[in-house]
Amino acid sequence: MVGTAWEVAATVVDPEIPVLTIEDLGVLRDVREADGRVTVDLTPTYSGCPAIDAMRDDVRTALEGAGYRHVEVRMVLSPAWTTDWMTADGKRRLHEYGITPPNGAAPHAGERITLRMAVKCPRCDSLDTREVARFGSTSCKALYECNACLEPFDFFKVL
Repeated sequence: MVGTAWEVAATVVDPEIPVLTIEDLGVLRDVREADGRVTVDLTPTYSGCPAIDAMRDDVRTALEGAGYRHVEVRMVLSPAWTTDWMTADGKRRLHEYGITPPNGAAPHAGERITLRMAVKCPRCDSLDTREVARFGSTSCKALYECNACLEPFDFFKVL
């Protein structure tokens, strides 16, 4: 075996945002090794995420390539994924890639957020931005435009 099962699974990249691993994204929730079997739990960013099938297949391929023969990858929907699970390194990589990372903590059940947050441009760091579309290239991102440098950019929503 090459590395622990967690270490191997943690190298799998998000098929939609290739600068993030599934560990950076917080989608990799648990990896258990017992009796020659590996069970991996993934929590998608939202229940209809089209990338989760690719992630499941990529995790299985990575583990089998590392010598693990009995691999089960499970989708776990509860508790629901939150941007709080993203690593600080993952958020930094998002910014470097040109996607504004989520800022602040996700609201807890029953809480309402009524303040509009400023979204910083990942290119020029201006807070003078505007939301163009609530849903961007994927449902977990919104499309913004910077009024200072006039560049469009994705904002990874706080969930």
